[in-house]
Amino acid sequence: MWNEKKPSPPADSGHRVALIIFVLGLGTLLPWNFFMTASQYFNGRLTVHNGTLNGTSGITTKNYNYDSWMALLSQLPLLLFTLLNSFIYQWVKERIRVAFSLIVIFLLFSLTAALVQVSMQPDTFFSITMATIWFINTFGAVLQGGLFGMVSLFPPRYNTLFMSGQGLAGMFAAIAMLCSILSNAEKSSAALGYFITPCVATLVTLLCYLLLPHLEFARFYMNKSQGDTVQTSEELLSSTDKKILNGKDLETSGKMDESQERSSVLAVFKKIWLMALCVTCVFAVTLSVFPVITVRVQTVYKENTSWDKVFTCVCCFVVFNTMDVAGRSAPSLVQWPSKQSLLFPVAVLSRLVFIPLLMMCNVANSKLTVLFSHDFAFVTIMALFSFTNGYLASLCMAYAPQLVRCRDCETAGSLMTFFLVLGLAIGAAFSFLLGKLV
Repeated sequence: MWNEKKPSPPADSGHRVALIIFVLGLGTLLPWNFFMTASQYFNGRLTVHNGTLNGTSGITTKNYNYDSWMALLSQLPLLLFTLLNSFIYQWVKERIRVAFSLIVIFLLFSLTAALVQVSMQPDTFFSITMATIWFINTFGAVLQGGLFGMVSLFPPRYNTLFMSGQGLAGMFAAIAMLCSILSNAEKSSAALGYFITPCVATLVTLLCYLLLPHLEFARFYMNKSQGDTVQTSEELLSSTDKKILNGKDLETSGKMDESQERSSVLAVFKKIWLMALCVTCVFAVTLSVFPVITVRVQTVYKENTSWDKVFTCVCCFVVFNTMDVAGRSAPSLVQWPSKQSLLFPVAVLSRLVFIPLLMMCNVANSKLTVLFSHDFAFVTIMALFSFTNGYLASLCMAYAPQLVRCRDCETAGSLMTFFLVLGLAIGAAFSFLLGKLV
């Protein structure tokens, strides 16, 4: 009876679990992407129209540095609460963390949508928006940590699907913004429709998460660590079934069973430190110039008002997110360099070249020499920049759980999420400096 083979995993019928994990990935990055893509809307509301304030004509512009502050106040709570999540996940059930976070994010998006119809002073609007960004990303950090840990329990393919879903979140936001720009609706109505979209998407994400434990394939992997512990115990005892009453044998079995317990956070980090530093570098490079520098790049075809109107949305956000999704999906076809190869950290560090390349594009009122003035040059650089971001980040997140035991995958996933967000926070901090240089 003790020698029965381990049960084989059931089939993912209709790829339902794969689809749900993809949707969960999309839901984790919706808050960040919708606030980032709506840069033109927020900057527009932060412009002071003197005529409406004191009866005089003209416009006074106060530099709120919305893009830099948005990036920084998005990543600081993500960093702090992702670190906290790396330690508290053992005490607070994942189901509570994820479900509660999604509900709060939905309520905060609803508030943002309601504010579209409310007139207020730019200073007040800026303060409320920054507070909303802070709290929405606080719960986004808890959400990401919980979901990354859960997805790490599944085969590597599902980790890639989760990352692809995150990439699609940006494309989803960019297309929603493009539709609002091209619509003939009034600006406030278009903005209202834009912010209602993530409200609906967040509810769909919550429903998908609640459905996941009811699918047999998902249950098999989500309960795998507990099942493995029980089965390992049984196998150890069965091999000494005639000597079980011997105190020495019992002590040995106890030690072997103890070795199957979860490793400490530090022990797991020692195994995945290179992947953790790589994912930090990838996102630090990305956020140092995107969107702070890239949204300031202008088209050379200024006389074409229709193209000028959509240039930033298309060439900055749509191109970035489309190629980022392609990059995140590519590891399902090819994984190169391998996790043991020295070429992997070299490839990650080589992305530093994109910082000067993007700074020397056709940035408005640039202090630097413009070497890449044409739209095509900017789109080409953005495509390579975003593809490598998605590809290398996805490889990092897929490789890390492979370096630890099955029962340590959740810890590895939470740690990798922390270092991912650390990279975003470092990039956001550097964006202030780079913004001043151009």
